[in-house]
Amino acid sequence: MLIDELTQSLLGHIILFITFAAMANKEDIFKKVIAHSKEYGYVFQSSELYDGLAAVYDYGSNGSELKKNIKEYWWASMVKMNENIVGIDSAIFMHPTIWKASGHVDAFNDPLIDNKDSKKRYRADVLVEDYIAKIEGKITKEVKKAAKRFGEAFDQAQFLETNPRVLGYKEKMSAISKRLNGSLEKEDLEDVKALIEELEIKCPISGTSNWTDVRQFNLMFGTKMGATAEGSSDLWLRPETAQGIFVNFLNVQKTARMKVPFGIAQIGKAFRNEIVARQFIFRMREFEQMEMQFFVRPGEEMKWYEYWKEARQKWHLSLGVDADKYRFHDHEKLAHYANAAADIEYQFPFGFKEVEGIHSRTDFDLKAHQEYSGRKVQYFDPEINESYTPFVVETSIGVDRMFLLTMCNAYREENIGDNDTRVVLALPPVLAPVKAAILPLTKKDGLPELARKVYDQLKLEFNCVIEEKDSIGRRYRRQDANGTPFCVTVDNETINDNCVTIRHRDSMEQERVSIDDVRDIIDRSVSIRHNLAKC
Repeated sequence: MLIDELTQSLLGHIILFITFAAMANKEDIFKKVIAHSKEYGYVFQSSELYDGLAAVYDYGSNGSELKKNIKEYWWASMVKMNENIVGIDSAIFMHPTIWKASGHVDAFNDPLIDNKDSKKRYRADVLVEDYIAKIEGKITKEVKKAAKRFGEAFDQAQFLETNPRVLGYKEKMSAISKRLNGSLEKEDLEDVKALIEELEIKCPISGTSNWTDVRQFNLMFGTKMGATAEGSSDLWLRPETAQGIFVNFLNVQKTARMKVPFGIAQIGKAFRNEIVARQFIFRMREFEQMEMQFFVRPGEEMKWYEYWKEARQKWHLSLGVDADKYRFHDHEKLAHYANAAADIEYQFPFGFKEVEGIHSRTDFDLKAHQEYSGRKVQYFDPEINESYTPFVVETSIGVDRMFLLTMCNAYREENIGDNDTRVVLALPPVLAPVKAAILPLTKKDGLPELARKVYDQLKLEFNCVIEEKDSIGRRYRRQDANGTPFCVTVDNETINDNCVTIRHRDSMEQERVSIDDVRDIIDRSVSIRHNLAKC
């Protein structure tokens, strides 16, 4: 009996050690992604020369290119591939009554709580959600242990539905989530604090549960417009881009001659006074959104809601990300404007987090603007000879979060034999900032001049670079870490056979091809049209 107890205790310590080691490894990877982003010109801390500005970041030469490519890929899939979706670019400054109508003035709040010992401030709902995530992690451990124990005979779906311990975890998660959402919906902040205390949630910094009361904090940035202080008007920096679409519904519908169902797409900046901004560029005070509002007949919104859930999932998978790293999270607590909502979540090194939201917004927005503006905002449907206020299905994805997803998914450290390793940023070629590096093998024998000619043939179609410094092996490694999918090497034989060597980043394979074929080889891999064919 004593031996069994010792064995179980030892096994428990081993599992605990493995768990902490895995968590530490994920944190270490995330730190490396952040450091890599700076070293290779992807992301810099804003105002770093003056010690930085918290939760605000700048995109460097490679980062701005990657960000542009993400936006172009989204725009092509939304606007170019759909004849019933058009784009707009609305202003950041909008009439202040718009934010009253949308509910942002009264309801755009976060529940905040402070730890009296560490003086750190947290979102109360996030503290509870992180606690739920830890329970979910326990389920994952149970699945892994069972899979190892039963081998090929393991039925994961059956295990999740029948295992008593897993069912207990699920029941606990559901009860906590239901209570949290109910308290937030009723604005019962005392119960939110009581829940945190009952769960014995501790401050990650101080390790204590010495919490203040929970209070609401409006997230909008206020500003003023006017030449003098006395004559200025109070305005808000927009916290989302969607309202610019709603107030332009009639303008776009009439000028673009659109018939329901149709969509309006927009990419633009938004601003939120995030008190608890964290996790690098995942949560920032100034960020960019890619949103599409799809207007449909009342009663057809759920059909289109399911359609756009599937369509958006295909878009994400078209970029080659492992499907197991994505999941849908259906909302239990709905926003005041929605009758259905789901998030597409990605497994970042710090856990599954929202990247994109798909929401059925009902007719709340258009009706609210009709009420507050005093003007009719309706659509006359010639097919049914009836006027109505359309319902709206929204897809909204954060550009910066998609950027971070892309970087986290791409960063790799690989062993390549003979005690050699390489760091590679395996970006989807369609998104990679630099598509090809043109490398003269040496700086003599006319090779730099010949490399320049190859570069001139490609530069108008692809973002390319020429690099001459260091050995060819070092240059390959540098381009691997930079995420460049192709290296085109010009050598002494090129003068005679008009051929170059193309090296593929991911496989490191090399092939000898004619200079005349280089453009087509690169295009097949990096063009938007080839990638979106997967959708």
